[in-house]
Amino acid sequence: MPDTSTGSDTGTGSTRRDTARPSRRAVLAATAGLTAALTVPATADATEDGDRRLRALISRMTLEEKVGQLFVTRVYGHSATDPDQADIDLNQKELGVRTAAELVAKYRVGGVIYFAWAHNTRDPRQIAALSDGIQRVSLDQPRGLPVLIATDQEHGAVCRIGRPATLLPGAMAIGAGRSRSDARTLGRISGAELRAMGVHQDYAPDADVNVNPANPVIGVRSFGADPDAVAALVAAEVRGYQSAGVATSAKHFPGHGDTSVDSHYGFPVITHSRELWERLDAVPFRAAIRAGVDSVMTGHIQFPALDGSGDPATLSRPVLTGILREELGYDGVVITDSLGMQGVRTKYGDDRVPVLALKAGVDQLLNPPSLDVAWNAVLTAVRNGELTEDRLDESILRILRLKARRGVLDDPWARPDRIGSTVGTKAHLAAADRMAERTTTLLVNEDGTLPFDHRREQRVLVVGADPASPSGTTGPPTGVLAAALTELGFTASALSTGTAPSAATVDKAVTAAGNADAVVVATYNVTAGSSQRTLVDRLLATGRPVAVVAVRNPYDIAQLPAVRACLATYCWTDVELRAAARVLAGRVAPRGRLPVPVRRADDPARELYPIGHGLRY
Repeated sequence: MPDTSTGSDTGTGSTRRDTARPSRRAVLAATAGLTAALTVPATADATEDGDRRLRALISRMTLEEKVGQLFVTRVYGHSATDPDQADIDLNQKELGVRTAAELVAKYRVGGVIYFAWAHNTRDPRQIAALSDGIQRVSLDQPRGLPVLIATDQEHGAVCRIGRPATLLPGAMAIGAGRSRSDARTLGRISGAELRAMGVHQDYAPDADVNVNPANPVIGVRSFGADPDAVAALVAAEVRGYQSAGVATSAKHFPGHGDTSVDSHYGFPVITHSRELWERLDAVPFRAAIRAGVDSVMTGHIQFPALDGSGDPATLSRPVLTGILREELGYDGVVITDSLGMQGVRTKYGDDRVPVLALKAGVDQLLNPPSLDVAWNAVLTAVRNGELTEDRLDESILRILRLKARRGVLDDPWARPDRIGSTVGTKAHLAAADRMAERTTTLLVNEDGTLPFDHRREQRVLVVGADPASPSGTTGPPTGVLAAALTELGFTASALSTGTAPSAATVDKAVTAAGNADAVVVATYNVTAGSSQRTLVDRLLATGRPVAVVAVRNPYDIAQLPAVRACLATYCWTDVELRAAARVLAGRVAPRGRLPVPVRRADDPARELYPIGHGLRY
């Protein structure tokens, strides 16, 4: 995406700062020194002094303002005041307002979440202008406070802000690299770029331990299947983000790693015993808490061993208050996963869910399907006595502590003057490339099939699946691989065959292979009945050297027993595909090791490749 738009909210950086400063000084005078009080190794007196100032802010809020502070919501458009007409229409339909400015003024929300699909993230300078436009509107309100701006920039499969921002390897790739230093560096780089764009919180890292190969919603978003390894990388990434002044969120408590149901569309049930939960799911969350994680995000999952009521964890007081707060000792912010997901809407209506979540121990309510319904439900619950105002004050204090700790109360502004020297810099992009090279995993390499030699295998055909690219990547994967191989001295061409190639498409690929010296096949979530298997088998039958690149789950190799060479990249973003091309070409050696076991397709009780498997040249 070209870095051309400055947005219509503001003019130059100096104009933005000068316009906003009077409101900031008037409203935040009582918070002077809060950041220092809440971040340095402070005495109990310093912490108490900081809390007194925060409580003074809370005491001046109206009930309606307090309710608003509990919500983090989406809003459509690239500008706080002048979005495109299509985004105005969506805002009116879903939120009852025209713009982000109207949203903040009406509901006094404590947070906003950015999405690519909500058209919030065109390019870095536009994002910075949107962020500052939202802050200025909020601070211009009576008793206005800075808005906590957040996004899901997990990297890998889930990204909201794409090129020219730096896109780094995803969690399972980092798990394959097994480097705490890389996890910290990822957080530091990503955090610095987000903060320059006025984003204060990243809903990362994923602290789930992925032990189910069929998990449709976590999978490669997890660091792996070894709870101790996941815990170490979670803690390192938390510290990396915080070193850049960006808040983090460990998710999805109490652990979403063993499910075959996507909580966006259904209601998963985790059947782990309490003992297994302690040994497996709880380990990374304990590590995140020890690392000072800023928030914990709940999972919309039923966990009968922890709460037999049948309620999702998001609405479970035994899980959130009994276990997370009282047993694990966590007193930071608890935020729900999106309240628009089916997993939390199965048992209760949208008016009951936010109230029950607060009663369970939640502090922030994320992205309800109808903000008006949810906001009024909480307001009504306080007025009729189901919730007390003191209960709201507890959550708001935690939220304000988070804002103070990460410097949002003192300085919520984006840093547009630093975008050119921070976002997508050569140093950051080079770090991403080096990191990806340490994660690419060689699973199979019979008879020295790899690396390819451009003098022997000059003409390379790249075929296979081309899933929709994560936000902001070049894509499609076959094209990225072919371009990267061409840059490395091969003559490479791409032929997209899709995730379910037809017989005619397979025939076309086999014919094209006749004019190639070697073939690369990008696979994506191969199953027993997938026609991707037919494609690979037919290409192997041509006698050409064939290398499979599993561009999402490393489990693909279990369905492809005849393959003689296979790499796992753990995602199909450009940085991982380019690293795979360098490994295919022998420019770098494969260094990754499986962070999850790959089980046999014909006998899932047996391992085909264990955790730690990874070949070398």
